[in-house]
Amino acid sequence: MIAGTWQSLGPALAEALQQVKAERGPVVEVGAGTGRGIRAICAALPGDDPVLAVEPSSAMRAVLLARVHDAPELRERVTVLAEDAVHAPLPDGLRAMVAVNVLGHLPPAERRALWGSASLRLAPGGALVVGVTPPFVPERVPRTRMASAAVGALRYEGWATAEPSGEDEITWHMDYHVLREGRLLSEVTVDYRWWVASESRLAAEAAEAGLVMRPAGKPDLGLYLLTRPGE
Repeated sequence: MIAGTWQSLGPALAEALQQVKAERGPVVEVGAGTGRGIRAICAALPGDDPVLAVEPSSAMRAVLLARVHDAPELRERVTVLAEDAVHAPLPDGLRAMVAVNVLGHLPPAERRALWGSASLRLAPGGALVVGVTPPFVPERVPRTRMASAAVGALRYEGWATAEPSGEDEITWHMDYHVLREGRLLSEVTVDYRWWVASESRLAAEAAEAGLVMRPAGKPDLGLYLLTRPGE
């Protein structure tokens, strides 16, 4: 269901990665999901430098691993790790770290740990690319159909709504439907916490770790590049 998002996000991520000054070193994606970002990263940064795909969800990791295995150009280069963003064993001298569609999953303390990890591990000229999406404050999000896709005779829909659930968080309520000719065949509901933060707050946190945050690409996609001052 996220395929439509990546039609615009993939090229934007590639453009952001082209701004990274470091020319060599491992690349890491935290919260790699089902692998669409990994595919974009490897296309944007060709070569034989290793790529680490960090994804704690076993369901998403299964799709990610299948996607990597089925593409020779990925299979020879990408390693899939089951850890989360904070606890994954990452190498030093990183050319880039990518965290798109994942910041909201991290409580503030873990988010700060991510900034610190990037600051310590990035190679000279390396960068952290992050995605920042609304809402930026705890507020209600009305029920909206977020995605719809047809596969064969079935249609798959994703519906979302959110309610404030803390000082810096909301709770997303996700409904996933499978339909045939408009008739509901199955439904799965998932609730999860999402930590919100404004661009200015994220920039301040990054600055505490010695990183400078600046926009990368079109504002509506919410991509930012974090680097050490002067790099």
